[in-house]
Amino acid sequence: MRTKNRILELLEQRRGESISGEQLAGQLGISRNAVWKAVKELQKDGYQIAAVTNRGYCLCEENDILSIPGIKPFLSEKCQRYADRMQIYSLLESTNKTAKELAVAGAAHGTVVISDCQTAGRGRYSRDFFSPSGGLYLSIVLRPEGLHFENPTTVTAFAAVAVCEAIESICRVTPQIKWVNDIFIDGKKECGILTEAVTDFESGGLDWVVLGIGINVSIRPEEFPANLQAMATSLFPDGKMPGVRNKLAAEIINRILGFETCPAEAEIFEKYKKRLMVLGKEITVIQNQTQYQATAVDVDAAGHLIVKNEGGEMIALYSGEIRI
Repeated sequence: MRTKNRILELLEQRRGESISGEQLAGQLGISRNAVWKAVKELQKDGYQIAAVTNRGYCLCEENDILSIPGIKPFLSEKCQRYADRMQIYSLLESTNKTAKELAVAGAAHGTVVISDCQTAGRGRYSRDFFSPSGGLYLSIVLRPEGLHFENPTTVTAFAAVAVCEAIESICRVTPQIKWVNDIFIDGKKECGILTEAVTDFESGGLDWVVLGIGINVSIRPEEFPANLQAMATSLFPDGKMPGVRNKLAAEIINRILGFETCPAEAEIFEKYKKRLMVLGKEITVIQNQTQYQATAVDVDAAGHLIVKNEGGEMIALYSGEIRI
């Protein structure tokens, strides 16, 4: 690892605190001049590092550049190995597109692709996903040996719960889930999840899954396109960069890849159900160009939304979308 990346890791671990050049040099076994040169390189790269006489170097709390050294200190012990499977970009067409290309080429379980922004982010039904700088766009390659779910639909519910818990842990807000895969805060969409899978032609079994997560972190309301302003929000709508993206990315990775034993599907859907914002509410169901009114009643063991239509018939939704 390059000297500047090793120093960045140490500064990230004590973000907001000053560390003396002597201490950094001692921990890394290098000269103080080498420390000084590495800090200068980091500052040129855009990192806000304050150098205070007799106190040392301090990575400012507001720094929000996505990087492997910035994420690695916050990965759990079990997830440290995934740091070597991580790729971070300032700009991509789509993290899911890149992750799928890697999966086809044989990328290992836990390969992570992250970008500061996307030029062609996508949601369900190939809809555009607004992906400017200031968000967190992350895709993870999952192999069957890493996720032992009997029902592939569990992956989406598992991811939705993991993202909600990560946001709650790092950002101190309480997200809710809108079936099937949108994360809402205060009644507005804050995050979208897109799961794309490929099955093995010969065995019929699951070959790989790419789990895409797009989070609006610090996008101001007026920065959203006009057609989204009434329905979209971000974690920090004042637009201030609070320096949480590396921690948030690490926490999501920890919760998706860091379990000792694969969570039971019943437990996942119980957590999923508790965060659903639609149960008991009147909704519009949209399927195959048709719409009808219904009441959201429950979620079954496979993640299908159970609704009661106006005629009193109970229907399990396997696909489609809903509007509250």
